[in-house]
Amino acid sequence: MSHFLKFSTVLLFLTLNSFYVLSQTIQVFSFSDKQALISAYVKCKDFNSEKSKGFLTDLNGTVNLSSFSDSLEKIILQISYSGYLKISDTLNKNDNKSYFLLPDLLFLPEIVVTAQYSPDIVENSVHKIRVIDRKKIDAMGAQNLKDVLTNELNIRLAQDNILGSSMSVQGISGQNVKILIDGVPIIGRMNGNIDLSQINLNNTDHLEIIEGPLSVNYGTDALAGTINIITKKTQKNTFSISSNNYYESTGQFNTTGRIGFTKNKYTLAVSGGRNYFDGWRQTDNPFSYEFQPKADSTRFKDWKAKEQFFGTLLLSKSLNINKLNNSSLKLAYTGDVFYEQITNKGMPLLPYYETAFDDYYSTYRINNSLTLGGKLSEKYFTNIIASYNYFKRIKNTYYTDLTTINQTMTNNSGDQDTSVFSNFMSRGNISQTKPSTKLNIETGYDINYESATGLRIKDQKQEIGDYALFGTAEYTPNIRLTVKPGIRFIYNNSYTAPVVPSVNVKYKITPTGTLRFSYARGFRSPSLKELYFYFVDINHNIQGNTALVAETSNNFIASMSVGHSKKFLGFRSECSIFYNSINNMISLAQITSTQFSYLNIEKFESVGIQVSEEISFNPIKLVIGASLTGVNNHIGQSNTKSEFLYSPEIKTSFIYTISKINGSFAVFYKYTGETQAVSISETEEKIKTSISDYSIADISFSKSLYQKKINLGFGIRNLFNVTNITGNAISGPHTSAQSNIQIGMGRSFFIKLDFNLNSKQ
Repeated sequence: MSHFLKFSTVLLFLTLNSFYVLSQTIQVFSFSDKQALISAYVKCKDFNSEKSKGFLTDLNGTVNLSSFSDSLEKIILQISYSGYLKISDTLNKNDNKSYFLLPDLLFLPEIVVTAQYSPDIVENSVHKIRVIDRKKIDAMGAQNLKDVLTNELNIRLAQDNILGSSMSVQGISGQNVKILIDGVPIIGRMNGNIDLSQINLNNTDHLEIIEGPLSVNYGTDALAGTINIITKKTQKNTFSISSNNYYESTGQFNTTGRIGFTKNKYTLAVSGGRNYFDGWRQTDNPFSYEFQPKADSTRFKDWKAKEQFFGTLLLSKSLNINKLNNSSLKLAYTGDVFYEQITNKGMPLLPYYETAFDDYYSTYRINNSLTLGGKLSEKYFTNIIASYNYFKRIKNTYYTDLTTINQTMTNNSGDQDTSVFSNFMSRGNISQTKPSTKLNIETGYDINYESATGLRIKDQKQEIGDYALFGTAEYTPNIRLTVKPGIRFIYNNSYTAPVVPSVNVKYKITPTGTLRFSYARGFRSPSLKELYFYFVDINHNIQGNTALVAETSNNFIASMSVGHSKKFLGFRSECSIFYNSINNMISLAQITSTQFSYLNIEKFESVGIQVSEEISFNPIKLVIGASLTGVNNHIGQSNTKSEFLYSPEIKTSFIYTISKINGSFAVFYKYTGETQAVSISETEEKIKTSISDYSIADISFSKSLYQKKINLGFGIRNLFNVTNITGNAISGPHTSAQSNIQIGMGRSFFIKLDFNLNSKQ
């Protein structure tokens, strides 16, 4: 018996080993940068019959053909990837080869992951996805998310010098816009918004912006749009070190650094930096810096001084679970820390101007995430995320003696505050990604548990949980049509949640033309801050409302894109329309002349159209776009008929690549038209408000030196010298009812110097 077991073991080992040795694999790369092409389509056909089968390459650009080719002596290959020339080849049995595809179109493909079954090119996505790549981020000299969104259509930015910058998408702001970093939601909303200037882009690979509803996949907040910041998680060199340095004449000094190692299947990277801004006021001259600040009225800044420190640790490992079925998984841990202090120096007090009240706002963020994702087999893909996010904000007020510079913390309890928010999130999905089948499906779960503590939180601690199961299916009856229905089942421990359905449709009208349509029902429960926040002092009176009703919505978006290229000339035209209807929309409203509270608006609607044209003529890339957005608030008991109030936008970006000197010249321009809205007075009368129009333009030039080891860039921001614009909006918690609204710090000049040192591959 023992001899039989030994013989069986040896036979089994030899059989498996021979199967592995004889397995037929190919790899597909880009010829220009030798990077693996993910989800390249490989069609195999029997040389002697019509038998065929399709495959997609994995994260390493690899595909195992054994399941099709084992019994065949010769097969015919066709390899295709959007933006590259197709390759055809004949393979004999057991041949293993690598293929390098040459660029074809001027519009090279972009890989996206948000709401996808597996990483795929943007043209294959059922959703309308806008990608901002690293090339554009660098051309703009963008330092944070606020900088890079300045030039985007249907995205409007606002500034509060204490709460930070915020945005609206499709006319909808606040909690209805989801912001993610590698699929992990960012917490710490102040006044319903994430401070975009706190989100640094030093470690960012690209941004994916999905306009329209993604409430089935990402739940709460993902109604008007979703922004997913994709960070750098791989490197092709064994060792890499870089440093990015930035100076702007308004008093901005930034420096970041990164060190990365790759060995076998492991990647380790550490990055971090410091951003410093010394504040700005209308009377400041460019390049001015006060080495010895004066203790007089000039100590007060229109734009508050701030300092940020941040760091990131990335550790990942590639896992080959089963070589026979071509599984390829990656396990990654990411840890982020962030600290910011905003200094608000007050005006000297009467009668002798020897004292002042100074405020200090300190923000702490700690984010930890663990991700496991990749191919389980030839036809199954998974992605599992678990994260814990911590946000802490401290506000302290000091009484400052300007003659001795001594500071004493004030006794008023409303002057001191500490608010802490934490969130545990886990999302996982498994999807079938077999290209040869008409029906692929995805199932997943989503867990969000948030808590808040602080003196300004009711009973000093509150919690809320949101738990969901979701599923989608992609049905492709023919090569032109894809239909993707979805459904989400939600349990919320504070509110009764409805079933959330969605449907997405993509139809190929031509080989380079696509129609897309998306609909989703939305549900958003009030946040902990909207329910339980209480903040009353000499300058503020903001109160939560435990009687708030959850929002429900219907969200629609339809778009058409057509591309065409010939030799060195390429065109891409896009047009999209959207409509959003939100019932019981939660908004911060003015209850009395001094008091603000969160209330439900009976109904809110937004509608709009956007058109853009992208022209590429080597070496020029020109983008021109325009949009018109209308909003309608059904509020108050007035008999005045509700009406849509419209606001236009126009954007242009121009990038000229100068290959001979490894440089580029870029211009970015955006016109924001007059913004109108409707507010309600204390007597429930509707009041039409408006903010005047303005234009922002930036110019930059960059050049690479010493084989791209050094990159130098400089340029002009806010070319038209915009500072304040006029408006008659009802005041917010940090803005008065004055007609001046802060937009920018006037014309400024910047220079950046980057160093990149890499070992040989």
